[in-house]
Amino acid sequence: MRRTAFTGFALAGFFSAVVLALLHLMPPPLRSSDYLMIGGVATVASMAVLFVFLISTTMRTPDVFYRRR
Repeated sequence: MRRTAFTGFALAGFFSAVVLALLHLMPPPLRSSDYLMIGGVATVASMAVLFVFLISTTMRTPDVFYRRR
């Protein structure tokens, strides 16, 4: 339970950091489509980090994406 909560909070913090960075980098004035783009990029980045984290912690083999026959 504690590990799941930590992962969730860390992922929410990463999402917030990406959103704040993109809000800072985008030139003003921002339109609604800019906010949509920022949210989409932050979501994709967060899901990529979650995927890499889960793959690295659940798979114990060094070759995760390659299986020997």
